[in-house]
Amino acid sequence: MKNINVSAHKITTSITIEDLPTHLDLEASKKTIEDELKTTRKKLGDLQDTMYAHGKYAVLVCLQGMDTAGKDSLIREVFKDFNARGVVVHSFKVPTELEKKHDFLWRHYIALPARGKFGVFNRTHYENVLVTRVHPGYILGEYLPGIESQEDIDTAFWDKRFEQINAFEKIIAQNGTLIFKFFLNLSKEEQKNRLLRRLNKPNKNWKFSPGDLEERKLWPKYMKCYQDVLNRTSKEHAPWYNIPADDKPTARLLVATILLNALKQYDDIKEPELDDEVKAKLSEYKEQLRTE
Repeated sequence: MKNINVSAHKITTSITIEDLPTHLDLEASKKTIEDELKTTRKKLGDLQDTMYAHGKYAVLVCLQGMDTAGKDSLIREVFKDFNARGVVVHSFKVPTELEKKHDFLWRHYIALPARGKFGVFNRTHYENVLVTRVHPGYILGEYLPGIESQEDIDTAFWDKRFEQINAFEKIIAQNGTLIFKFFLNLSKEEQKNRLLRRLNKPNKNWKFSPGDLEERKLWPKYMKCYQDVLNRTSKEHAPWYNIPADDKPTARLLVATILLNALKQYDDIKEPELDDEVKAKLSEYKEQLRTE
């Protein structure tokens, strides 16, 4: 199978979203890609066990993408071999009344993974500069001082919100959270195909909402906002990766490979050693168990 060039997907310079690929040809069969994913996710699961014992790093995986981009199935397939205690998934929906009584980052902050664990945000704090920019009326429901109408939500407001997000990520990175942000980049044509599949398969109808079609009409606005997000918030300590998402197996393998390759660079992640006194008595402890 064609080697995956991880660095080619990392956002390190200013981009134009139309130039980012939505399809990646790995020159391999679906079975080969899925087999490679099984191998990679097993290694990831083993590494997470070590990270849990090590207990000094947390991993935050952020997934963003348009509807039908494959976030749910990616989570299921990439983290399938993790110990259940080692990964926690949070799917952020419309904020509750309690959440709207706090700052917009509050509900994300309290959902952050503990050291030794992986946290997966299925939709993330970036909804607050994506959906809310496309639908600025939502901001009025946040009860913010000085925001009485949509006319108050100006460029300075969004600049400040981007600053707050960057500061949030910098703080948690400086305190041991390793951040990976994945933009599941789906083409508009492939989204149409997936929406049609939801309509054509009775067991998938429940996933469809007429609102999906209304949001689809706003595709250009969303792409403009995504471009702004990628350009303004991809940092060395919290990078964005463009994940071509038109083919789901390829997208899953790419995410798993990026995570594994990056985490393997942390050579301080290892299981703690027993203290010398306990280590010196291992034979004695074994004998006690054998003869009890």
